[in-house]
Amino acid sequence: MTYCVGLKLNAGLVLLSDTRTNAGLDNISTYRKMFFFENPGERVIVIMTAGSLSVTQTTLARLNEAIEHPDADEQNSIMHASSMLRVATIIGENLNRTRRDIAEQCRDLNQQASASMIVAGQRKGGDMRLFLIYPEGNFIEATDDTPFLQVGEHKYGKPILDRVVTPETSLADAQKAVLLSMDSTLRSNLSVGMPLDLAVIERDDFRVSQRRRIMDGDPAFMAMSAAWSTALRDSFVKVTI
Repeated sequence: MTYCVGLKLNAGLVLLSDTRTNAGLDNISTYRKMFFFENPGERVIVIMTAGSLSVTQTTLARLNEAIEHPDADEQNSIMHASSMLRVATIIGENLNRTRRDIAEQCRDLNQQASASMIVAGQRKGGDMRLFLIYPEGNFIEATDDTPFLQVGEHKYGKPILDRVVTPETSLADAQKAVLLSMDSTLRSNLSVGMPLDLAVIERDDFRVSQRRRIMDGDPAFMAMSAAWSTALRDSFVKVTI
């Protein structure tokens, strides 16, 4: 399984993913789930993936192939698309086509493969956008009312986001929020695991402003996790009924 979360704030975009992929208790691997597409100063796009590895890897390969094709244009290449809406549409079309292709290949085996993606970014002359793309290729977008999107094992990390994240949240506080959201998920679900990939895109920066890989045993992450646990225990003791 996996857990990926993206926040769209007035100040920018904050994105976090884990890297654990498992096909059973005895087959656990580490695969990157956050992918960057940049033309610094003109556009930045980040894709986070969840679901079948065969579907997500094939979809990303097709997206890269379209980017590198000599006839790449705004209809088929996310690096030429005229808007982030068109970027989401291209990714959705590729994801749906790939899912269908692999499902057909596995039809005789009575197996299904599915995947979803979070797409975030901004192009020059446009606003920041954050989309959740479903396996069928359709998508929803983050809004001021719901400024975050999640895929994978989202239920454990959602409560803190619901309570603290608003469009006015600072990028520093947003990083803390997504990391604590991930910490809750790591504690409750063994199918989500380290390392973690964290990225920040500041508004109108048109590049990945910050990028960080957090390894197992990272001192700062461990200290934050311990402080949060202590704060929760102290608050629990103080609550009366």
